[in-house]
Amino acid sequence: MNTIIRKSMLSVAGLAFAGGVFAGPIAAHAANPVDAKPAAVAVQSSAPKPQGDQSHIALNDEQTANVKAIIAATKKAGLPERAAVISIATSLQESKLENLGHLGDKNDHDSLGLFQQRPTSGWGTPEQITNPEYSTTAFLKGLKQVDGWQDMPLTDAAQTVQVSAYPDAYAQWEQQATDLVGQHWNS
Repeated sequence: MNTIIRKSMLSVAGLAFAGGVFAGPIAAHAANPVDAKPAAVAVQSSAPKPQGDQSHIALNDEQTANVKAIIAATKKAGLPERAAVISIATSLQESKLENLGHLGDKNDHDSLGLFQQRPTSGWGTPEQITNPEYSTTAFLKGLKQVDGWQDMPLTDAAQTVQVSAYPDAYAQWEQQATDLVGQHWNS
């Protein structure tokens, strides 16, 4: 008898729960449909948040022209804004967006151009590397070979392409690069 009562009570409890689940929301909407308010929805931005302390420099006309050249090359390659952000942040770190020639004793090996690419590492000739469209296209070609670059932290994506002695340094330029892409992408 004890088992029968227990099963009956569980059945009644199950029906009450099911009725509450199914009828509850319907009853709530039917009772006062005018006062119904939409539920808040959390929206997550697809762009990762910048990592660490951020740096910023004022740009001159040449640097701004180089930003525009990087964006144009990114669009020409059919890549999204995130690729331009990574490219500009990389160039900010490597050359402060200046198309650098040979710097003599201050030169890092034979590094040249916006991305400080090296002819001896196969990036191209000195003339090619100091051409903003060419150097950006070369950087983007390397970026496209990085699995998951779109979702990884900027500094990891840039470092995988650049192989810098200072792998975390790219992160400090993410906010300025994001702002520059936002400002110039549609202009």
